[in-house]
Amino acid sequence: GPCTDCSCSSGKEPTKDPGHTKKKENGERVLVPKIFFGTRTHKQIAQITRELKRTVYSSVPMTILSSRDYTCIHPVVSNSAGNRNEMCVELLEGKHGKSCSYYHGAHKLSEHHALQAAHGLYQAWDIEDLVSLGRKLRACPYFAARELMVGADIVFCPYNYLLDPQIRESMDINLKGQVVILDEAHNIEDSARESVSYSVTEGQLRAAREELDFMVTNNIRQQDHEPLRAVCCSLI
Repeated sequence: GPCTDCSCSSGKEPTKDPGHTKKKENGERVLVPKIFFGTRTHKQIAQITRELKRTVYSSVPMTILSSRDYTCIHPVVSNSAGNRNEMCVELLEGKHGKSCSYYHGAHKLSEHHALQAAHGLYQAWDIEDLVSLGRKLRACPYFAARELMVGADIVFCPYNYLLDPQIRESMDINLKGQVVILDEAHNIEDSARESVSYSVTEGQLRAAREELDFMVTNNIRQQDHEPLRAVCCSLI
């Protein structure tokens, strides 16, 4: 039966519908499902795309969804040891008066692949190919890969892009009516646990307790903050 505990059951459509339609000979439009191929690691995606090149389907439009850790080419962000997601968002919002020229050139990369497809030269590629072409065109591979998803027949990505509802929403992934393939699916349990788990340090807990102490002492939503402070204290 339909699932009821995650966001996909709400029927909410993403802003960019990843499904695409094709015309039949009689002019009727039919929805063509995408294939979402989930793997455990990015390295496995490279292996699968290498195998795809050897098949008769190597010319099928495809894309690879991956994190900024693998696809960001901005010289400052990509070489930073900090949180690249946050740094990218700050650049796009222009918080420090600067923007990302690579982001504004992302269409060059997606259109470049579209041009290859139009001339029948489209070949399966991996993340390294996209990043290399992105550097050459000074265009962002991360956002170009997302743009390519709209017209792709096969979308490769790590498990959590399909399992985690927050990631699905942020990446505009709609799995309704699509084909989902999970490689080495016995790893799904671990991946699902990771999606709903996180780690905190003792220092973070102590800092949280201090802030909650301040809230309780100053009678700020005391009934909400006292139980949270008790949780921090018990964990410490």
